[in-house]
Amino acid sequence: MPTSFNHAIIEEFRANGGKVGGPFEGGDLLLLTTTGAKSGTEHTAPLGYVRDGDLLLVVGSAGGAPRHPAWYHNLLAHPSVQVEIGTEMFEAIAVPAEGARRDRLFERVVRAAPGYADYQTRTTRTLPVVVLERAESEEGETPHEVRNLADKLVEVHT
Repeated sequence: MPTSFNHAIIEEFRANGGKVGGPFEGGDLLLLTTTGAKSGTEHTAPLGYVRDGDLLLVVGSAGGAPRHPAWYHNLLAHPSVQVEIGTEMFEAIAVPAEGARRDRLFERVVRAAPGYADYQTRTTRTLPVVVLERAESEEGETPHEVRNLADKLVEVHT
């Protein structure tokens, strides 16, 4: 059952400062907590990630399944997410990459983790690449909750 598998990985990740064994040993793993698109409840998923400069990239591969993973649907509805890497936890905005930018970032991911190319060949859907942008506030500013892309636009322009 994937849920109990993920639960065990999440517990191991948190108990060992972000380090896990088994199939993920030595890999770059983060925990992504999203808000359920329909339920409104929090869901945490362990995901492989790739750094591209300051960017954190995750791919909605679902192992090449025909459908996008649940976490991807959740972040489309609620792009404000929580990220855990090692012992660090921070709020982020999940921004799906589109068009040429998506293709460029997917190539970057495949250079770092070739398995994603295999996942892409297993499905007819285009695997989404999501950029996790740290949600930082200016020093001294009271941060406001960013609940959707409109809030992000207001934040960027103020």
